[in-house]
Parts: sequence; structure tokens; C-alpha cells
Amino acid sequence: MSEITRQVIKRPAALLLAALFFMFALLSGCSKQPQIVSHQGPTMGTSFTVKWVSSDADIDAKLPAQIDQLLVQVNNSMSTYQKDSELSRINRMPAGEVATLSEGLTQVLKKALEISDSSGGAFDVTVGPLVNLWGFGPDGRVIHAPEEQEIAQLRQRVGYHYLRLTGNQLNRERKVYIDLSAIAKGYGVDKVAELLESNGITAYLVEIGGELRARGLKPDNSHWKIAIEAPVSGERKVQRIIEVKDVGIATSGDYRNYFEENGIRFSHTIDPSTGKPISHKLASVTVLASDCATADALATAMMVLGPERAETYAEQQGVEALLIIKSADGFIEKMTPGFKHYLVE
Repeated sequence: MSEITRQVIKRPAALLLAALFFMFALLSGCSKQPQIVSHQGPTMGTSFTVKWVSSDADIDAKLPAQIDQLLVQVNNSMSTYQKDSELSRINRMPAGEVATLSEGLTQVLKKALEISDSSGGAFDVTVGPLVNLWGFGPDGRVIHAPEEQEIAQLRQRVGYHYLRLTGNQLNRERKVYIDLSAIAKGYGVDKVAELLESNGITAYLVEIGGELRARGLKPDNSHWKIAIEAPVSGERKVQRIIEVKDVGIATSGDYRNYFEENGIRFSHTIDPSTGKPISHKLASVTVLASDCATADALATAMMVLGPERAETYAEQQGVEALLIIKSADGFIEKMTPGFKHYLVE
């Protein structure tokens, strides 16, 4: 054995310990404590905000572009405002011609038809022509309420039962117009949540146009807090605050998008059974479900059903809901028993 080798073997153990300590300190300095990272922007004619808890700078750097690309893909598939979207092309096809749908559009339409069935048609993705007639669709605002004859004529082109979905094959038995605006934002939220989870993110809050999905806890181990608006026009006022995790959240109401004529308010929520805006006392519905697409569609269905039927429907569907109902003195609340557990008093 050479002299050089013997000298290396005889080096003090303290030198090795010092090297290990230096490496540990270096690695500790490279890691960071979990923190909330945020990304926001425009999508689907509204805005989005995504917050996630992370300690990985590489993931934080790449996620914003992936989120943006994903939301563009959803919009390219399901927009009715975008003339070259997948859905717009399908709506231009003649009745009886079978369309092959993308995976995403198949998933959304399948869920939409299930909720249409369970709600007795209160949720109907073919109500688009009536939405447009009342000035709440891509054709723009109207200056007065339509005539009864116009409503009756267009109702002949409305009915989810004219849609036949077999696997990814869609047959429209009549030339009905499909509008997914009451479920597409919720689906977009769910897809962003899936993207985050595929990158190892287990705590996040995703929001598109007021529809949300939350998972996990914030870095301080507190829940995500969500403000539910009071259904009053012209101002922003909080009705309730809830603490959530592992849930999809959607609110539907008649207090933001409407027009008035001769002292009568016409809501953007159209009842497919009448062809007219809803006229009952239910002002707002907030739904908590396992995913945001379901919560989004159920909230719309309940707004159409009205306060009494909506409460029963929520219980039948196994979801939690808060109903805010107009009264002579302002508003009264009704909620499912489980919703109370989310309230911040």
C-alpha cells in the first residue's frame, strides 16, 4: 500500500463529519417552506384565479403556461361565442348527422344529460335559442321582452331528449342548439384541479367565474375561506363565509345578469318548461358537490326549480346547498343540514 493511500485512510473522522454537515446545510438552503403560489388571467368570457401550495420552484414556474394552455383547449371545445369551436361546429351540423365528440365534450355532455334527467328538464343544455331570444346569449342584448309567438316557436327547438349520446357519438334528432355555459366553467375548474394533482399539488383553490374547487389546507393548516355574495344588485355584500376543503362549489343567482322592462326584472336563467326567465322568489343557490361541474349544473337546475323543489332536489342528489330566498323584509335562508358544518360564524 502506498504512502498516499495510507494518509487518506488515516484522515480524522472529524473531517468527514464536517463535509456531511456542509452538504446538509447546502441542501437545506436550497429547499423552501410551502407557500401559496397564484396565477390568474382571462378565460371563457370571464376571469380565473388558481392558488396552490407548493415548495417546488420548478413546478411553480411551469404550471402557469400549462394552466393557460389547458383553459384555451376547454374554450376551443365548448365555447358558443367562438365560431370555430368544436361545439359551434356541431351546432351547425344538420339534424340526424352523427358527430364524433372529443373526450372532454363527451364527459361534459354525458353529465349534463344525467342532470337533465334527474331534474326533470330544469337543466337543459338545448335552451340556448331561448337564452339568445331573451338577449343573454352570443347574439347580444334585446331592448324588450319577446312576443309569446316567438317564444312558442323557439320552444319547438328546445329539448335535451332530442340528443342521443352513445359513447362519443352524438345524434341530434332535431336541429337543437347546445349551450354548455351552465357547466363548462365547472368542468374547466375540474380540469385545472386534475392538472395540479398530476404535478403533485395536493392543496389548491381553483376559481373560474365564481365557480370553485378546493382541496387540502393552506400552509398554516387553515381551511380555504369562501365568501358567498348576498344576492343584491349594484353592490358587493357578503351573505355568508364558508370554510372548505375537498369540494366543488358553485353559485347561481338572478341578481347580476338581467334586464328590466316596465318595472319587471327578467333574469338570465330561463325555465325550459315555459321558455321564459324564472319568476319565483329564489334569488341565489350555492351548491357543494364532489366536483365543480356537478355543482355548476346543479346550481342552475335548482335556480329553475325554485325554493321548495330545489331543497328537495338537493337532498335527493346528496349535495349540500344554501338557498337565499326573497322576502318582504329582505332575504331568508334555507340550507341542507350538512351545509351548516361549513359556515364560519
